[in-house]
Amino acid sequence: MNLEGLGLVGVFLAGAIPWMEAIAVVPSGIVIGLDPTAVVLAAILGNAITIFLFAYLSSHIRQLMSNRRIAKGKSPESPKFIKAKDAFNKYGIFGMALLGPIFIGTQFAAAASVAAGVRPIRAATIITLSMTLWAILIAVVMVVTGINLDLI
Repeated sequence: MNLEGLGLVGVFLAGAIPWMEAIAVVPSGIVIGLDPTAVVLAAILGNAITIFLFAYLSSHIRQLMSNRRIAKGKSPESPKFIKAKDAFNKYGIFGMALLGPIFIGTQFAAAASVAAGVRPIRAATIITLSMTLWAILIAVVMVVTGINLDLI
């Protein structure tokens, strides 16, 4: 595998990590000189996989996280989850989709949306589409402005 291929694998894996987000990984991949289209696709795919996993496993994940927080003597819901639920109550699924990638992370936006009563497939699809639009927009801006270090 060549250096660019390894870079794209790294973009895919980083996109799948909660809080890394495709919108954070896309600029990194483009700046080091990877093909912008391939970077966007790898980042979106990595991020989308975990969005769908969080949406479908959110109740189980939430229970595990709550139990771990309780065992540490903390309140069952993390401040980040409370923030996500408050955002959902204020903005709904489309607000979560638009603001999630920036403020709380797409995976947690999906989990909070499902916890608030949105079906997992609907939450994951809407949030993935929003994240895709964000990633494409960022890539286009970077390509148009010529931001690139061409390290590869």
